[in-house]
Amino acid sequence: MPATIALAQGDFLVGDIRGNVRRVLDFAVQARDEQGASAVVFPELCLCGYPPEDLLLRPEFLSAVEDALTSIRQQISGIDLVLGYPRRQNGKLYNAAGVIRDSVLVAEYFKAELPNYSVFDEKRYFTPGENPCVVDVAGIPAGLTICEDIWLPEPARKAAAAGAQLILNLNASPYQTGKGREREQMVSRRARENGLPVIYVNLVGGQDELVFDGASFVVDAAGKLLQRSIFFAPSVEAIPFRESGQPLPGTVTPCPDEEEMIYRALVTGVRDYVGKTGFHGVVLGLSGGIDSALTLAIAVDALGAGQVEVVLMPSRYTADMSNEDALEQARRMGVRHSIIPIEPAFNAFLEMLREEFSGQPMDVTEENIQARCRGIILMAISNKSGRMLLTTGNKSEMSVGYATLYGDMAGGFAPLKDVFKTMVYKLSRWRNRNAEVIPERVIVRPPSAELRPDQQDTDSLPPYDILDEILRRYVEQDQGVQEIVAAGFEEQLVQRITRMVDRNEYKRRQAPPGVKVTRRAYGRDRRYPIVNGYY
Repeated sequence: MPATIALAQGDFLVGDIRGNVRRVLDFAVQARDEQGASAVVFPELCLCGYPPEDLLLRPEFLSAVEDALTSIRQQISGIDLVLGYPRRQNGKLYNAAGVIRDSVLVAEYFKAELPNYSVFDEKRYFTPGENPCVVDVAGIPAGLTICEDIWLPEPARKAAAAGAQLILNLNASPYQTGKGREREQMVSRRARENGLPVIYVNLVGGQDELVFDGASFVVDAAGKLLQRSIFFAPSVEAIPFRESGQPLPGTVTPCPDEEEMIYRALVTGVRDYVGKTGFHGVVLGLSGGIDSALTLAIAVDALGAGQVEVVLMPSRYTADMSNEDALEQARRMGVRHSIIPIEPAFNAFLEMLREEFSGQPMDVTEENIQARCRGIILMAISNKSGRMLLTTGNKSEMSVGYATLYGDMAGGFAPLKDVFKTMVYKLSRWRNRNAEVIPERVIVRPPSAELRPDQQDTDSLPPYDILDEILRRYVEQDQGVQEIVAAGFEEQLVQRITRMVDRNEYKRRQAPPGVKVTRRAYGRDRRYPIVNGYY
């Protein structure tokens, strides 16, 4: 009888070992009873969630994983399970994949290639495996591999040499722009090199700064894409095999365009960060500017209007149109809103500091006091209501320090932290494609922090299309000043912008986490010393 293997791309919560056992069992029963699958493949480290980080250093955590594996073996039969977990053996810890059949762990593989770049830090915890593992899965000799193994030729080659007729690859591969296409191209290359079909199963859901997009897939021995699962949502999809052991074509979910993918990643990141940390909703400051407007749209799409509260906090410098546009968007999106002017607090602080500041002109200090007044208000509402405070700053601002510590940087999560300003505009246009939830005037008016009379962002910064390209080259591509200048940018400007980036590392270190969507995000993906004499 031809085999059917199910791809179970699940959302497995880090540390929730008992819950993850339930998820594994539910997926297995669904694959067996509803789809007639004879095997089901799960993502990397699904029993403990990914990345477990220093939980792996706790002996009781590893013991709980061992107990979970035993529990699964005792509760399921009639289907092969291929799943990932940490395995402690002979004083060493391995990133493992095991095959369970009728209460027996029939085979086990240890990940050979341990990534230690970008957001990955696996060499801190794991010992690399050395041997291939080929095991009968649903009647097919299958070589087990885990995530990074498929990015290098040797693990798949060893599995093929050991008699594999199929490669199973368990993954926890985070989303970033363009990563899906890159994955599929790489896996297709491995399939062609070895003349073997490959099943690639990926994790889904948000975990701290990371978002996993799912999009599990199958390629045949020639590297042709036969099946692709949905993006950013759990699913169980079965792929049938011919008697020859070759997979049959399935459903290939279309790949969304860049703006939709980024937007869905941001929505997933907000939904899961807020929900998994136990908050019951969010609050944010709505200024009438584009960053807070996009943040509001993301929050409502992630959590529902009933779980989102916005606060307008006008000052003496706030334009009437800003208040009008903020109120209009709150109305359109159906969220609770309040208006709390900051003028009394601002005046109180100026009076308190009058003697300290005597004889000195107004400067950025007074601008920052306004931002900090707003931060105090929002944090008070967050504390009282139990709603998480979302910050609204973007990657362009965070790069050059165009943000106030303990002011607009105060909060629990930063949805736009890895989104350049130019992409903020694109995402806002994309969100408005069917219905204008963000007022058009918010999108077309020149951006301003509104902290002094007639202020515009271009008073302090170059136009964002120029700024973002310099930042992209410097931050994401590690280009030096002269290399950026050679690409056509004015040297004095490049020097100024790169100095601003370097000088503001201390601010970014104190910023809340945010969703990673680019190839180099601030946080765990880009770690520079604060005290730094190199520059």
